[in-house]
Amino acid sequence: MYNRRAMTYRTQIKGSLVALVTPMSADGAVDYPCLDRLIEWHIEQGTDAIVSVGTTGESATLGVAEHLQVIQYTIDRVAKRIPVIAGTGANATAEAQLLTREAFAVGADACLLVTPYYNKPTQEGLYRHYAAIAGNADGPLILYNVPGRTACDLKPETVERLLPCEAIVAIKEATGTLERIKALVELDPDFVVYTGDDATACASMLIGARGDISVTANVAPARMHQMCMAAIDGDRETAMALDADLAGLHQHLFAEPNPIPVKWALNRMGRIPEGIRLPMTPLAEDFYPLVENALIQAGVKL
Repeated sequence: MYNRRAMTYRTQIKGSLVALVTPMSADGAVDYPCLDRLIEWHIEQGTDAIVSVGTTGESATLGVAEHLQVIQYTIDRVAKRIPVIAGTGANATAEAQLLTREAFAVGADACLLVTPYYNKPTQEGLYRHYAAIAGNADGPLILYNVPGRTACDLKPETVERLLPCEAIVAIKEATGTLERIKALVELDPDFVVYTGDDATACASMLIGARGDISVTANVAPARMHQMCMAAIDGDRETAMALDADLAGLHQHLFAEPNPIPVKWALNRMGRIPEGIRLPMTPLAEDFYPLVENALIQAGVKL
């Protein structure tokens, strides 16, 4: 079993961790050559880590075999140049265990596990779910709390109960409340807190979060890296100045449910095709000007 105390995880993975989209052709097939190009671009731009097939990567609409294929492809292409975190959460504990086991077998640096969605488990159910996965994990696990999408809120007291599980090293907290970030940061100095809310990411890192698992980083990777590192280093003035230009993206990349707007933005930038899988649909035309203007404000080349 993985031992958290034997690893300097706190200093290994921090900064701008892109929640990478899964590029798809018009018929919904994964576009692997395009994925190659995205990976290379992120490495060139300074992205600190890639999250493969997280919820932004449309994990809910990829089958298990396909899900694992994209993870392995990403790990192979990155070739250890930056960390790769595999999205392996599921609303069935057995499926999450399978995905996690297979992701570590092909070389994932960590696994990100969203709370079970739709089921609406109790706090006891969440504790048992994560404890079961951690019980035989072969690498570090990152909890992921995003109640706005899952109808399930992983409370700080339940996170605290999970801290003795050696494999659980971090959490992605996406409630967007600084009070929650602060409460989690104060649990344990060796427990890493990431924000999953771009709009409050700068403020979250200034109070102790170690990075942002980011949607905005898909389209503005260099600036997100710079902002995150400035905030983590406590350079408030620089971090806030960089973040000011990103504010429109933080807002309008959620004009419709993620990843609809960010996929449109990347297509507008010429980086991916238009493909997205049902039940998600392409961005409504009414939102084109909002997203395009946010890209321009952030200095993104169109």
